[in-house]
Amino acid sequence: MSQKSGTHFTEKQGHYLAFIYTYAHMFGRPPAETDMQRHFRVSPPSVHQMIVTLERNGFIRRQPGVPRSIEIIVPPESLPILEWLGIKTSKSL
Repeated sequence: MSQKSGTHFTEKQGHYLAFIYTYAHMFGRPPAETDMQRHFRVSPPSVHQMIVTLERNGFIRRQPGVPRSIEIIVPPESLPILEWLGIKTSKSL
């Protein structure tokens, strides 16, 4: 399933990763958990558990105690939804 290489994640994990990447691209900072809660229409514990899972699987990195500190570790080109959205991953954030 998941590997530290960042290339094997579930479809749902891919949606979260794509949202985090796209949000950071659009607003110049990573989303807060409340932003993801609103977007995915899920409970706060659901979002938090997904963030913990993404971090544990090596797809993101966070700084403890620092809000909006999510950093995506996987290569953006591995996020298939970004191609569908027409976002060019070759552009720097």
